[in-house]
Amino acid sequence: MNKLILASSSEYRRAMLQRLGLEFSCYAADIDETGYPAENATQLAARLASEKARQVAELFPEAMVIGCDQTAELNGLILGKPGNHQQATEQLAMQSGNTVLFHSALTVLTCSKAGEIKRLDAIETTRVNFRQLTLQQIDRYLLIDQPYDCAGSFKAESLGISLFSSVESNDPSSLIGLPLIALCSMLEEFGLPII
Repeated sequence: MNKLILASSSEYRRAMLQRLGLEFSCYAADIDETGYPAENATQLAARLASEKARQVAELFPEAMVIGCDQTAELNGLILGKPGNHQQATEQLAMQSGNTVLFHSALTVLTCSKAGEIKRLDAIETTRVNFRQLTLQQIDRYLLIDQPYDCAGSFKAESLGISLFSSVESNDPSSLIGLPLIALCSMLEEFGLPII
């Protein structure tokens, strides 16, 4: 069986993939994640997932590589990882009372030593409806969860769920950044059934 590699250093994605009980390793792709002019949030997530998978697959021929990326979109504006408390406060204040789309893109590919590529792509969009939040609630949340490395400034698997009024998704794992339902189908197509 080919070696399975997650092209990510994200602890959240690693934990999600571990739920499937597969043996895998992680290798972070080193790509420029800057968006192109006129590239929308969906296109950006799909391109980055593909580039991550391709770069790692070229380093490890014949491995099966999973690339993934997620973008957050508020009324056409792409929200990045905040990086600090002030930017996270601004992001959550903008999202308060609004609907934010989270696009989780996935690429699974193999690259043979001869350069033959087999790949599958998927993208799952989750609609997150935020409650009306006061600045005091935002500040209290950020001090507890400190989600400064998360697009949208929250951790849905943690206290961040308290910020929402509802979530609409075909795949509840998608919001964490690795759509496991789509991934299971894709791995099966590559000859790696989960059960």
